[in-house]
Amino acid sequence: MLRRASIIGICAILLIVSITSVALGAKVKITYWEKWTSFEAEAMQKVADAFNASQDKIEVEVVTTSEIDKKTLVAITAGNPPDIAGLWSHTVVPYAGKKSIITLDDYAAKAGITKDNYIPAYWDMCYYEGNLWALPTTPASLALHWNKTLFEQAGLDPDVPPKTTAELDEFCDKLTKKDAAGKIEQIGFIHTWPGWWKSIWGWFFGGELYDPETGKITADAPQNIKAYEWVQSYSKKYGAEHLQTFQSGFGSFSSPENPFLSEIVAMEIQGVWNANFIQNFAPDMKWGAASFPYGEGGHPMTTLVECDVLVIPKGAPNPDEAFEFIKFVNSQAGMELLCMGQRKFTPLVEVSPDFIAAHPNPYIQLFIDLAKSPYAKFLPQIPVWNIYADEMGAAFDRIWLQEQTPEESLKEVTARVQKELDRVMKRR
Repeated sequence: MLRRASIIGICAILLIVSITSVALGAKVKITYWEKWTSFEAEAMQKVADAFNASQDKIEVEVVTTSEIDKKTLVAITAGNPPDIAGLWSHTVVPYAGKKSIITLDDYAAKAGITKDNYIPAYWDMCYYEGNLWALPTTPASLALHWNKTLFEQAGLDPDVPPKTTAELDEFCDKLTKKDAAGKIEQIGFIHTWPGWWKSIWGWFFGGELYDPETGKITADAPQNIKAYEWVQSYSKKYGAEHLQTFQSGFGSFSSPENPFLSEIVAMEIQGVWNANFIQNFAPDMKWGAASFPYGEGGHPMTTLVECDVLVIPKGAPNPDEAFEFIKFVNSQAGMELLCMGQRKFTPLVEVSPDFIAAHPNPYIQLFIDLAKSPYAKFLPQIPVWNIYADEMGAAFDRIWLQEQTPEESLKEVTARVQKELDRVMKRR
């Protein structure tokens, strides 16, 4: 009897300790995998620190993770995912299609988070087939960047960039230098630098890659063919071999040997982040940024928009607590802390005047205006985009090397990708 009483007493003590622990606010620890390093990782760590200090119920740990899209999928399959993963906007559709992440509709509704809070494109990138699968963090848009000193040396007004592709061609001729043997020493513009966006040139001529109304791939639309004829005209004009030899001397993007930073490429298409690299590797450069030139049928203020996103993986141990942190990041204070730390703009509509005034990128308002443009575009939300992107990359290379006409190459892309898309959609 005495022993039974002792056991009951011990159990009572343990229960009291457990209750007391909860009452004292023992924090739930959540894990957040993110791909960023260097100053970008430091910026998010400051946001995590601010969140942890703002309340006493949740503690978030930020873990830098390479190849995060692959490793997150492996962890989900193994049943051991993080509570939050930081992915890219183009990964939302494949993850959502596999139901590898959970929908955020109910969480967002409860928190009062709606599309009206965001620049439309960044919300739309997180929304797929009637559900919200992610929320954005740091956004981007693309613009023309030009070297004002090289403009002056070529007799061009350093403060007036080309507005159309025809003007870009004229400027390029004036900015290109060759030696006596015809070897290119400096070029005005080259489509293969940095070569990250081989599929989007049609946008600047009014083309589209996909028609969501019909479910049809439109790589070979007339506007796209016209755009890639323009691309190929550079290869024909300057010589594919000469261009390859010239580009073989380029250094990596994040180095002083970056050809734009080393002043052997006068104009380039780049994102809002480019100001960071100019400041780090070429701080004395005089440069400008403007909407990328548009061709026949195209429009000013055409741009690619993309962003990083936060998702809650399927099987995450603490989804409620995970969303609390995502909500904090998507507050005006949290987002501005993150985006200022990474020297980008915020995807939110509401922006404090101090954020713009204090921003180190002198063209930050341009990138915001581009993101809000009716001609701001993001990559097609289709489950075979990775295949489409690879096909467009291969087509670009064939066009650039003059192995095929743009019409031939883009018709092949359309046929191959449409067949794959139809197969996937039929299976689904």
